[in-house]
Amino acid sequence: MRDDHRITHLAPNLAVSRGNGARPRASLHALAFALGALAMAAIPATETQAQQTAAQRPEQPPSASRDGAAALIRGDTKEAVSFYTSALEDPTVPKDRRALIYNDRAVAYARLGQTRLAFEDFNRAVQLFPENAAVYNNRGNLLLALGHAKEATKDFDRALALAPGYAAAYNNRAGAYLSSGEFQAAIRDYTQAVKLLPNGAAPLSGRGTALLELGRPHAAIRDFTRAVSSDESFASGYHQRAQAKMVVGHYDEAIEDLSRAIAFDLKNASLYLLRGRAYLANDNSEAAVKDLTRAVELKPGDANAHAELGLAHARGGVTEEALADLARAIEIDPRSARAFAYRAFVYKEADQTDVGTKDIATAVKIAPDAPEVLWAKAEIADALGQRDEALADVRRAVFLDPAMKPAADLLDRLEGAGGRPEEAAIPGLEFGVWRVVLRGKRYFAVSPAFPRLSVPLELAGEGEPRLIGFEERPPPLKHIGVLTFSGGKIATPTGTEETEFAAVLDLGTSSVIAIEPHRQGSRVATWTWADDRVNVAAVDGVTDQLVLRGGRDPAVARRSSDRRYTASGYDERYGYEQPWGGPQYAPQPRREARPARRKPKTLFELLFN
Repeated sequence: MRDDHRITHLAPNLAVSRGNGARPRASLHALAFALGALAMAAIPATETQAQQTAAQRPEQPPSASRDGAAALIRGDTKEAVSFYTSALEDPTVPKDRRALIYNDRAVAYARLGQTRLAFEDFNRAVQLFPENAAVYNNRGNLLLALGHAKEATKDFDRALALAPGYAAAYNNRAGAYLSSGEFQAAIRDYTQAVKLLPNGAAPLSGRGTALLELGRPHAAIRDFTRAVSSDESFASGYHQRAQAKMVVGHYDEAIEDLSRAIAFDLKNASLYLLRGRAYLANDNSEAAVKDLTRAVELKPGDANAHAELGLAHARGGVTEEALADLARAIEIDPRSARAFAYRAFVYKEADQTDVGTKDIATAVKIAPDAPEVLWAKAEIADALGQRDEALADVRRAVFLDPAMKPAADLLDRLEGAGGRPEEAAIPGLEFGVWRVVLRGKRYFAVSPAFPRLSVPLELAGEGEPRLIGFEERPPPLKHIGVLTFSGGKIATPTGTEETEFAAVLDLGTSSVIAIEPHRQGSRVATWTWADDRVNVAAVDGVTDQLVLRGGRDPAVARRSSDRRYTASGYDERYGYEQPWGGPQYAPQPRREARPARRKPKTLFELLFN
């Protein structure tokens, strides 16, 4: 994905240790993650001798430590540090309890931005209680927040060696892999976290982002949908799903998702910016201008927002406003290739292609391979009658950014005018009239029977997408087709397994509704068809319901977990902020219909109510 759409995954976590048959004992590191009003669940961890010994001691921490916890709950972080410091002055505090207090004070220091002191306390906690997985997990989070993904991974490795069932550590290590560009490794860890927390929104959303980075937007949509189904107030899940839906051209659905996200975060400029782009892709320049104007109001120093507003004004035929917006974008950022490219397009639309040529030359010097630059360059070349050059540039633009609707529209126009080039099919992968072609690094299934339909063949593992079968559903779903194909081999703890996927197609609108996992190894999905929908009991134990006719969301109306799963109670709605981020980093979503919860009176009640 493009950098301006990227969502960084620094998911917080929580760890709750259990003694040998004793009631739960929680360090206040868990409390740090509760400060955003998170509902927490106990995550199984391996028992250690220190935990067994600790289980014999009184459960309640010393008074100063309890006061520190209360201060941290209130957001009085400096006061919390003071209480923790007082607690550490007591020479009778045993080592394991002292380690937990150091850990908690480290979290408080981190929230205050005093990272050196936070590291010192985390290190003391490790020296006193080296078998506490949560301390390594917390220190890893701090390292990850500071951009030290490799070092953070080592701490998450230690946490998982001590507690193999520590779902949060899997989730956070996946975030470290994601930030390092190791997307397959991230998917493996997110998948493990999902197994431990089937309803955890953060690992589902994180895996969705990794899938999107690997060019599997339909698989990403499936994970984002499960994430928002498990937590309807998970605003970033709607944001991410909208990004994936724009990649596959489902702009109406992207707009709906962004509207949901905006309802939870009314002052997030990036949400208005993305929804403005979606409106523009949907040929609604008036709505685009409204959203992009709001983005500029919220973030007046954002050159991209001004540039996008200029493009929206141009698409609406308001040339003077467009040029003013783009001039402002260039004033803010004289190296904004996007602004110069868009202004070149505006001049071309105003029959001043010679002026636009100068701007596109500047844009090319700044960012020659940016999709928006390639698109605008193609527009200029087309206006000058240079069709071959225009085709080469716009094809490259679409390859780099499949969600860029203006480039896709130009490509359709140019190829339609001159005849589409014959694509060479890959031998041995065809089925019937369907054949497989390679565009860049992505495989597609095409058929002369459906000339406007191009089906992305998303691979889960190694191999090529061999087509397996195709069927058209009988009435009343005669407009629905199902194309099955091999998804490659994936590694599992017991070896490699073959995968198959099924693409559900709307043949009437020449669109892909969804791509569902159909088989993995010996496990096969069960498909139950109705007049207007299909339920897919997928190979991972989740039932997906696809609405095929009517409904507000034709791609995926609703997804629900299999009934054998129970709610984890692990609330990940603030899933991508550091634990010490505090309310200013993780605004609490409001639900008007939900009554306010009673404020917890004790640490135990906060963690386990």
